[in-house]
Amino acid sequence: MAALGLERELAVYLAHVTVERGLSTHTVAAYRRDLTRYCAYLAQCGIDSIADAGAQVVADFAQAISEGTDEGNALAPASAARTVVSVRGWHRFAVAEGWVLDDASADVKPRVTPSRLPKALTTDQVEALLEVAGLGEGPTALRDKALLEVLYGSGARVSEATGLDIDDVELRDGAESVLLRGKGRKERVVPLGGYAKAALEAYIVRARPALAIKGKGTPALFLNARGGRLSRQSGWTILKAAAERAGIADVSPHTLRHSFATHLLRGGADIRVVQELLGHASVTTTQIYTFVTRDALREVYQSSHPRALDKQAPRPE
Repeated sequence: MAALGLERELAVYLAHVTVERGLSTHTVAAYRRDLTRYCAYLAQCGIDSIADAGAQVVADFAQAISEGTDEGNALAPASAARTVVSVRGWHRFAVAEGWVLDDASADVKPRVTPSRLPKALTTDQVEALLEVAGLGEGPTALRDKALLEVLYGSGARVSEATGLDIDDVELRDGAESVLLRGKGRKERVVPLGGYAKAALEAYIVRARPALAIKGKGTPALFLNARGGRLSRQSGWTILKAAAERAGIADVSPHTLRHSFATHLLRGGADIRVVQELLGHASVTTTQIYTFVTRDALREVYQSSHPRALDKQAPRPE
């Protein structure tokens, strides 16, 4: 097959991951950013088609992005690893499409980065956060409260929550739930508790109409001040503002999701149930939360086991 040229080859691959694999806009943007840097590196090497990029070129690129020797900034280990994964995906696609016979990236592995346990808030911190979320006047206060209650009550990603439509919410007694669309547009129905239900009812009845009248009839559940769909970035801003009012530092978009999973496991939930609620394809992804609960398990052990008292054990004579 004749070479299409790097720009065209990249466009074909990005169309594939967008349409056929159904990856999110955020993920596709990350792929585009990573692979645009790879294309620039290939161009520097005089290579104008991915079919001409051999194993040594791929390996050299992986080293260059870690050291910043490709005219770009040196990437942190996690970012460098993600970029290598993007490159490997493109090369595998090139093989599948018949552009090249062998996968030049097969032996180039992402650097293993130290795994970091997700940060989880205590239940007291969550209560403080949700308490201040609804402070203020006007419809946005009720919206912010409802958004954060849904994030903690369902374990939704910020993008999943802001992607909800009004018809994705069920508030009938005994059936309270939200229909979330996760990575790859995979759907899952997650139950909601009483606090999230009450916050959503207050927002939908008393606040959303006032916001919707400013827009063009969007079906989105959470609306911005102009009546359009609330963005993922705005959802993060709402969370950060509430955290500052509650005096909680280092809160990320995933903090409430991590807290949701951790608190469920501490309460005795089965890990496979948590996996389903989070929308993880594999239970392996969910298992990271079991490490978060070790301190809680130790506290229970120390307070409950008759031979776990913090005393000096008698020495044999």
